[in-house]
Amino acid sequence: MKVFDLIIRGGVIADHAGEGPGDIGIIGGRIAAIGDLAQASAGAVFDAKGLTVLPGVIDTQVHFREPGNEHKEDLETGTRAAALGGVVAVFEMPNTNPTTSTAEALADKLARAKGRAHVDHAFYVGATTDNFDQLGELERLPGCCGVKTFMGASTGSLLVPDDEGLDRVVANINRRGAFHCEDEARLRERKALAREGDWTSHAEVRDDEAGLLAVQRLVRAARKYRKRVHVLHISSAKEMEFLATAKDVATVETLPQFLTFEAPGVYERLKGFAQMNPPIRYAADRAALWSLGIAQGVVDVIGTDHAPHTREEKAQPYPKSPSGMPGVQTLVPVMLTHVNQRRLSLQRLIDLTSAGANRVFGIANKGRIALGYDADFTIVDMKAKRVITAAEQATRCGWTPFEGFEAEGWPMATIIRGQIVMREGEIVTPSQGAPLRFQETL
Repeated sequence: MKVFDLIIRGGVIADHAGEGPGDIGIIGGRIAAIGDLAQASAGAVFDAKGLTVLPGVIDTQVHFREPGNEHKEDLETGTRAAALGGVVAVFEMPNTNPTTSTAEALADKLARAKGRAHVDHAFYVGATTDNFDQLGELERLPGCCGVKTFMGASTGSLLVPDDEGLDRVVANINRRGAFHCEDEARLRERKALAREGDWTSHAEVRDDEAGLLAVQRLVRAARKYRKRVHVLHISSAKEMEFLATAKDVATVETLPQFLTFEAPGVYERLKGFAQMNPPIRYAADRAALWSLGIAQGVVDVIGTDHAPHTREEKAQPYPKSPSGMPGVQTLVPVMLTHVNQRRLSLQRLIDLTSAGANRVFGIANKGRIALGYDADFTIVDMKAKRVITAAEQATRCGWTPFEGFEAEGWPMATIIRGQIVMREGEIVTPSQGAPLRFQETL
């Protein structure tokens, strides 16, 4: 009789085959059996009775601020928040100080994560005005999830604002590149529209046209060079409508914030704590994200754009207040609440948070409950009702825009490569995170 290292027993398995009762047997960190394992033995058993076993949730956009801004977050606190939130793996962004735009900077981040990160991880290399010609080599380095380009909303060498620079990025990458699409020229043109101390003007300064112009430019470049692109944090109806015509080259991300909040109310309630780039937009935009993006399948993945700032920084009057908010720990409960409120099915959520990341980025052995895959699971109580509070957030910034949100559905355990990392709100096996591997760079 086969003896397993771990059996997850008695839960409802939600995967590509649907939802139903079953057990999962794990050997050597991989899924070795799925089905009725009542007669099998194991070194350890996880009792999942009353719980739902999902493929491990992957957050493909986080900013963990290390090196350079560890007063807001670092790789330990950020990945702790991820694990507590049921997230098994993250893609971390390059706008650190120094920027992650060289082989040395990437190696430094991987070294910093080793023995400190609680979840699996990969790092983006940032496209800059002086590394265009190296991007094809940099994107193939171990632990790299691809190239990230800021078409707007960044500073210094990480900003690639013009078509000449964009063409050079797209021409030089071979993997799917990720892009922050706001048109820098339009942002500068509209900067004067900011009303001091009035955060409701944020969505006017950075309007939907700025997003649409940048997305159109990106799709033109992708088709010109026959390359694949991934458009980050889409927040407007205009962009979603256009991207529905560009699925040959472009995959699409949206965020829980954009699916949950809307202007102007969120700015009146949260002030600077609602400020992010691109902005949270209006009711019609939110409706289009649901109807086109989620229901019609235009959106491929949900990330969080977890980008913490301290309360003191956020309390500055607009437009001095910085853009960005935490989100990695609240992704699962917020989206499970939307499932329970019948805005999307559990199958669609799995597609957006696990299978989609696997499909879009070619993550090796992640994103599915299937034989031979890494034994990564987000185990949730679909019926648990809890209120999200700042006090329980592990992020160093210590706040959440979802403060007071009444969640229905909660992460109860995070299992990564067969190791129970989080259980009932506690990190029980710390610092086990390892670099992700990708099919194109094996």
